[in-house]
Amino acid sequence: MKKVRSSFKYVYLGLMLLFLYLPILYLIVFSFNEFSTGRRISYANLGKWKGFTFANYGRIFTGEAGSALILTLEIAVITSIVATVIGTAAAIGINSMKKRPRQLITSVSQLPMVNPDLVTGITFMMLFAFINGILVKMGMAQVNDFVKLLVAHISFSIPYVIFSVLPRLRQSSDMLYEAALDLGCTPLQALWKVVIPDIMPGISTGFIMALTMSLDDFVVSYFVSDLRSTLSVYIYSSARGAKGVNPALATVIFIPLVTLLLVVNLRRLKKEHEDEIQNRKVKMK
Repeated sequence: MKKVRSSFKYVYLGLMLLFLYLPILYLIVFSFNEFSTGRRISYANLGKWKGFTFANYGRIFTGEAGSALILTLEIAVITSIVATVIGTAAAIGINSMKKRPRQLITSVSQLPMVNPDLVTGITFMMLFAFINGILVKMGMAQVNDFVKLLVAHISFSIPYVIFSVLPRLRQSSDMLYEAALDLGCTPLQALWKVVIPDIMPGISTGFIMALTMSLDDFVVSYFVSDLRSTLSVYIYSSARGAKGVNPALATVIFIPLVTLLLVVNLRRLKKEHEDEIQNRKVKMK
């Protein structure tokens, strides 16, 4: 009976992973397919292998698709870095509060995560329309699309960083920070040399979350940008038009994320293995 349950558990896990990742693998394989002219992805030619080619990847950096891809990467990289810095600082501040204020601020900081993207997108659209109206009356230039996209992406990414760093801070001990101060470190040195390395796994997770949310976002970018579009907006408009979508665009975004995720997790596993070996040596002594 135990063998049956164990087998069922692994079969269930395999089916779940297959359900989640089979469409992605399908997309990667068919990104090398020679699609016909016109709509490269449609119900008529999707799933029909017409030959191996790298032409789809040769077109991703040309025209509107290339501009959208470069803009998306620029926004995602800047957003993830800024959101990680602000979110980590906010998490450290929240963790140092007393119980009731900490619970209140934590609940408020998590509201953007459960708030519908449609509401967030319309809110940012109205906000920038109001700001641009004031700037026009003052005779100043309006906020450009890059700044609007950057501010919006940073704003909705910060809560994910806070959500990733706070659990790590709760696992950490305040005695490490106090011990660093007793040993002669300034508060800034103790924060940089003791607290930050100790919560680095949470910071890395928050960085990946911010990067993923920025690359994945469509609704907020659709409402915020006027002229320059991100990759998700470009794919949406292209899929509804006659020219179709280049499947290599989605693959190019997916591969770096998987690579980054593997690197972070392998480093974490390596560190856990080194810590386990060190603990064994201490016990033997």
